[in-house]
Amino acid sequence: MALKIGIVGLPNVGKSTLFNALTKSKGAMVANYPFCTIDPNVGVVEVPDPRIKALAELVKPDKLVPAVVEFVDIAGLVKGASEGEGLGNKFLSHIRECHAIAQVIRFFVDPDIIHVHGGVNPKLDMDVIHLELIMADLDTIGRRTEDAKKRARFNDKEALFQANALKKVKEALEAEKLAINVDLTDEEKEFLKPLNLLTNKPFLYIANVKDHEVATFDAAKAHETLKLGPGEIILPISAKVEEELVGFPEAEAAEFLEALGLKESGLNAVIKAAYKLLGLHTYFTAGPMEVKAWTIPIGATAPQAAGVIHTDFERGFIKAETIAYADYIACGGEVGARSTGKLRMEGKEYVVKDGDVMHFKFNV
Repeated sequence: MALKIGIVGLPNVGKSTLFNALTKSKGAMVANYPFCTIDPNVGVVEVPDPRIKALAELVKPDKLVPAVVEFVDIAGLVKGASEGEGLGNKFLSHIRECHAIAQVIRFFVDPDIIHVHGGVNPKLDMDVIHLELIMADLDTIGRRTEDAKKRARFNDKEALFQANALKKVKEALEAEKLAINVDLTDEEKEFLKPLNLLTNKPFLYIANVKDHEVATFDAAKAHETLKLGPGEIILPISAKVEEELVGFPEAEAAEFLEALGLKESGLNAVIKAAYKLLGLHTYFTAGPMEVKAWTIPIGATAPQAAGVIHTDFERGFIKAETIAYADYIACGGEVGARSTGKLRMEGKEYVVKDGDVMHFKFNV
């Protein structure tokens, strides 16, 4: 599965600057006025993972295929977007298919860059975005509720179940609560999935700060300021720093980050946080044709991991030749791992570990 992250925020919070930097592109127009991003911008970047290069050095494949993340940047949302204000609402459909939403919040103060609300107020900015997404979800819920109610009149059990689930979410949204925080049964969650509610997605909050503020950013204080829940993540990033990093060779980029007291780029930090937020990790396939990274949910079984390659692999799964990444490297590849007993045959119940190198056997 390719991870897809939607980027939202108010105008002039640094959203498009960050998008351009993360995707090493100039796709999003950047200007000091609202609505400069007119069309949704899409950029695909590689997931930084040194393990794939280490595997390739041993295997010498024809090609390397890293895991990728797709970023989708839409026009800045403003208060009233759900009622037609600004330009953002018409593009919300572009992030409905995203796995997570990254909300860029302006924490930096700069009198030369206008703020749509006249002053920097991170909590207000977050609340405005949440409210617009909630209003968009209420519209979706309203349309589905009418249909379920009509069918429920004829004592359709499935329609009654759906109407009750929709009512539960609708009441929460009307109380300005995000759908992802509503207490739902597994069956109700499964029913809601196809609706692609915007507030039913995990949120990653990106605090856009000045370059010298990233290393000393007080995440705990910001967490409290925004009144985030225990599992919610806020990540400090300087869009300007990320923009400068784009043109740097790898060694110079590392020196630049070190001078700022940073261990990694914002791109790395965002991707790591997104994987953690969504409960994802990576396994590999390695052969002479290609070495490839595959993104799967933590807890996925071997057949489920095989299914990410092709559904036939999951249906006809027999077994998986499996080598832990550390063993693969230590043994100098598959031949060495096999000869030292580090290659294991795993069955349908095996839960794939992060970094496993796998080869699947299946019936066609």
